[in-house]
Formats: sequence, structure tokens, C-alpha cells
Amino acid sequence: MSTRRRHVDYRWRLREVMADHGLWATPELAPLLAQRGVELSYSQTHRLVTGHPERLSLHTLAALCDIFDCTPAELIETTATTGPAKTPKAKKKPSGRRPRRARITKKQA
Repeated sequence: MSTRRRHVDYRWRLREVMADHGLWATPELAPLLAQRGVELSYSQTHRLVTGHPERLSLHTLAALCDIFDCTPAELIETTATTGPAKTPKAKKKPSGRRPRRARITKKQA
């Protein structure tokens, strides 16, 4: 039986969504988030906008959706592809033979 491996990935679209709403500079986002209870430093806001975040709190995601009147699907574009079939490794069958016990003999001179 072979199984296919799925590769999932995502594209973070915050910068595009910001541009669609006329927000061009990263610092403009921080006060909008703060109004919704999300306090981020300049560097955190910059990474959120320009990066590919691995972790994102749901509170921050909800605040972004509220700011831009969008859904999470508009901020995160997901993709999934199927890779080549993964074949299971063959199990080694025992040969039925037992190892032979070593004999230690005295060497004759």
C-alpha cells in the first residue's frame, strides 16, 4: 500500500490587503491594532507586514480582519499539493537460520 504525502503551504497577503485599503506604510498599522487591544512594537509590526509569520494569535488575526473588513481567507492564501507516492519499506524476513556459536580453540604450536 502506498501513501501520498501532502505538502501544505500558505502565502501571507497582509501587505497586499493593506495596499488595497490605501495603507502603504507599516507604522500606520500599529495604531489601528492598538485601538483593538493589540499592542505590537515597531519591529513586531514590521515583521507582521513584511514577513511570513509562523505564529499568529487569533486576537491579532481578528483585529486585522476587523481593520480591513475581510476574512482570514483573504489574508492567508493556502495551497496543498500531493507529492510522489511514498512506498513502505520492505520488512526483512528472517532467514530461518540461527547464527553459529563461535568456538574458541587453543592454537597448537
